[in-house]
Amino acid sequence: MSQPTEIEYQKGGRFFRPSSTFRNSISTDPNSEFPAQKDRYALYLSPSCPWAHRTIIVRALKHLEDVIELHYLNPFMGPNGWFFDEKYEDPLYQLTYLRELYHKVQPNFDGRITVPVLWDKQERTIVNNESSEIIQMLYSKFDAFVPEKYREVNKPGGGLYPKHLEKEIKEMNEWVYNTINDGVYKCGFATTQESFDENVYPLFKSLDRLEGILAGHGKPFLFGDHITEADVRLYTTIVRFDVAYHSVFQCNLKSIRHDYPHLHLWLRRLYWDQGEETSGAFYKTTEPWIKFYAEGYARARAKVTKSQAAVIIPRGPAVFVEPLAEHEKLQVTS
Repeated sequence: MSQPTEIEYQKGGRFFRPSSTFRNSISTDPNSEFPAQKDRYALYLSPSCPWAHRTIIVRALKHLEDVIELHYLNPFMGPNGWFFDEKYEDPLYQLTYLRELYHKVQPNFDGRITVPVLWDKQERTIVNNESSEIIQMLYSKFDAFVPEKYREVNKPGGGLYPKHLEKEIKEMNEWVYNTINDGVYKCGFATTQESFDENVYPLFKSLDRLEGILAGHGKPFLFGDHITEADVRLYTTIVRFDVAYHSVFQCNLKSIRHDYPHLHLWLRRLYWDQGEETSGAFYKTTEPWIKFYAEGYARARAKVTKSQAAVIIPRGPAVFVEPLAEHEKLQVTS
């Protein structure tokens, strides 16, 4: 098999993220190209990737486990990209590499081979590989296949993307993505001091801003008493912060557990909760994989920055996510 095309992520010492390639949508219209149907679609992803992590959180929050298949790749990216092995197998096509799935759609595809992938088993094609769009499909297009109490229209607070909060959530998503979700990568994959400094200070300014928002309203979630899309999109970065970004990516002006008490409580509530608000979605999609985060980023940093030094894996923190006291546990009212 031919070697994968080398994708360039650096310009003048600065990390940049190319756009996703496949951007189709699932529709509730049964006559559409990609209609919402049970057992038609599958998610391919690596559980260590924060962008992919978003999708399995929403799949769990929406109780779509029996509606959309889930196929894991190895938590670490290999020399030829994301791959399957004897523990993480592809049950559909017995593939070895994720790029083989892309090549089923476009045999000469030479773009980025990324996770997550929303795959149409019937048409044998990629519907979408942009996580922000996949999560919206998961929570808005498959409600006909879940119990009524899990449908968006029946969710307390209006669901993951309430109509009355659309503008505010969209605005928050934008600055959180640019300075935090992608900001940690801009720091970790910087190859000049100038580039690192350009991004590390805005990163912590935005974390300060989030701390102020949570402290200001005193509610458990970013927009009040109920989880929204904004919480999901932020969580996958914050749960990796102290265990990987702080050490591997040198985002160490502050730590979540020691310097952001409200953000730390928000994180721990999402992680540990097993109640009706979360159904344990955050815990069960994080706990099995959190031990791999630091090593995955250490490997990725060496690859993207083309470092020739040995890859050193940080061994801390001793406790990945600290426990909740009884009085800190979620007590969300409907």
